[in-house]
Amino acid sequence: MDEIRLRRQGQVAVVTINRPQKKNCCTKAMWFELGRLFGELDKDGDVRAIVLTGAGENFCTGADISEFAEVRGDADQAADYARAVLAAEHGIAEVSKPVIAAIRGYAVGGGCGLIVCADFRVSDRSGRFGVPAARLSIVYGMDGLQKLASIVGVTNAKKIMYTARRFTAEEAADMGLVDMLVDGDPVEAAIEFADSMAGNAPLSIMGHKIGLNAVAAGRMAETEDSYRDLQMQASESEDYREGRTAFMEKRAPVFQGR
Repeated sequence: MDEIRLRRQGQVAVVTINRPQKKNCCTKAMWFELGRLFGELDKDGDVRAIVLTGAGENFCTGADISEFAEVRGDADQAADYARAVLAAEHGIAEVSKPVIAAIRGYAVGGGCGLIVCADFRVSDRSGRFGVPAARLSIVYGMDGLQKLASIVGVTNAKKIMYTARRFTAEEAADMGLVDMLVDGDPVEAAIEFADSMAGNAPLSIMGHKIGLNAVAAGRMAETEDSYRDLQMQASESEDYREGRTAFMEKRAPVFQGR
């Protein structure tokens, strides 16, 4: 699909929502494609980190409302459409590698929903953030609300959801929605940040991502057994032996993810 593009820069995959003439709003097919692509990248051992961005002057303005009459016209269609959006959001949130959202311009509605699924958010000063659900009589899913509140806090999440207003990049940074505010190219900054993690042990990053996401979601008890299995897997891995050997030999480790 040309509307979702992939390129690689070393061990970093750059995924671009490529519909600049529509401010990168997503069709139902694009939501599903994002989910599929992140699933593929999860299996790709050559990819150690992922940057998600939008083509042109905007990140993503969410759903393409012009197709709602056709694909989201009643309750059954709305439920199916929600599954498409969840496929994209879960693909980003559950991929075992770090995901950095690189933002210019609008990251609103479903676009804001995408960035809260990323591990980190880098924006230039043109960034504009918000969720207009209260102006469309839409109630967002609990999973998305949990992710938003875990990043900005409950009070700021209520401010975003109740007011339906757009926030500047500086305001978003003050709330914690933006982790890194840059004056230059946010994609270049995101790739540089991704490179700083790409050489680290994949099993360690995967385990900590699963663990910290469970902490943020309040699901530690139900994740405890699988997390312990990941700890054992890492401690018995070739990468653990490589890390010890490299430390003793005073050289950079070369991790394989196994």
